[in-house]
Amino acid sequence: GASGSGKTFTALKLAFGLGGKVAVIDTENGSADLYAHLGEYDTLQVQAPYAPEKFTEAIRAAEAAGYATIIIDSLSHAWSGEGGVLEIKDNIGSSFQAWKTVTPRHNALVEAMLQSKCHVIATMRAKAEYSVSKNAQGKDAPTKIGLAPILRDGMEYEFTVFLDVSADHVATASKDRTGLIDGNPVRNPDERLGRKLLEW
Repeated sequence: GASGSGKTFTALKLAFGLGGKVAVIDTENGSADLYAHLGEYDTLQVQAPYAPEKFTEAIRAAEAAGYATIIIDSLSHAWSGEGGVLEIKDNIGSSFQAWKTVTPRHNALVEAMLQSKCHVIATMRAKAEYSVSKNAQGKDAPTKIGLAPILRDGMEYEFTVFLDVSADHVATASKDRTGLIDGNPVRNPDERLGRKLLEW
């Protein structure tokens, strides 16, 4: 979701619905601490550089400490943040060889999330997505078609459920293997949705 859409708030509510101990890997300058009134959770502040290995290590530490749910807030930093995948690649060069070096590091983070014994909730920043089409005068013109996550293309396919959260806090599933949300947008998703996901 975009700024102000409620990514951190929603992630915490879903985590409380899933139950058990909750850990937040916080790259958002302590924003998770602003929601301490919602319930109990622990935070690990991650600062730049946002190398993917920092996230992988944090996931493994949370698993070892017995957490049931891990929130990564925000996974976008591992991709486009200072010291993230894109910056690492740019520092190597713009060649195929650079991607050959950096892709395995990114993939290791993805595997850490997919193979985790914990529930993993990741928030992602979003940017406006545009397409180019001809306007009434026959000239190319950009048209806003929605929001796109700030992350590697196709990353959403790795998740069981991928929610787009609008500025008015409505979650719409752009991918839903559970069938619980697909076609049924949820206003102000909370613990109830977390419990439904757990039951599924």
